[in-house]
Amino acid sequence: MPQIAKGGKFVFGWSEISPGLQVRIPPQTYREYNLKGLDRVIIISGSKTSGGLCVTTKSLLEGSVMGQLFCEHPQLADYQTKVGDLLKYKGRLYGWVSMNGEVVQLTDNVLKKLGLKIGDRLLSIRGSNIAFVMAVKGPKIEAANKTELHIPVFFP
Repeated sequence: MPQIAKGGKFVFGWSEISPGLQVRIPPQTYREYNLKGLDRVIIISGSKTSGGLCVTTKSLLEGSVMGQLFCEHPQLADYQTKVGDLLKYKGRLYGWVSMNGEVVQLTDNVLKKLGLKIGDRLLSIRGSNIAFVMAVKGPKIEAANKTELHIPVFFP
């Protein structure tokens, strides 16, 4: 897993959004964030700088300061919202999507709301211990595109 800038975040790899709206989570990310055995993940809209999305789990969110989200939106905690529907909370959009193994299934609504499209390459970046980032733009993307280090690409 390369570190593309001195003192910068570690990146796991590139994941391309397939025509079937699928994105493969890099294997190391999958292991590090304990995603094995899950059939759903929580997604959060990315920052204005990086775009894309953040990926986490219900259990990781519940144990964090962001767990308050589930008090305000209990329907999300119980996965009672429609897959891919995004709810606003403290300036970000939150929702859930299906996952099968290392592959996350996005929806048309998610792509539209997050400004993503088929063929976009998302850079998986180690975030907090709560979520990892799948960035689509910004300085980290520019640095990853310029680096001579090998960054693997993952397809569903």
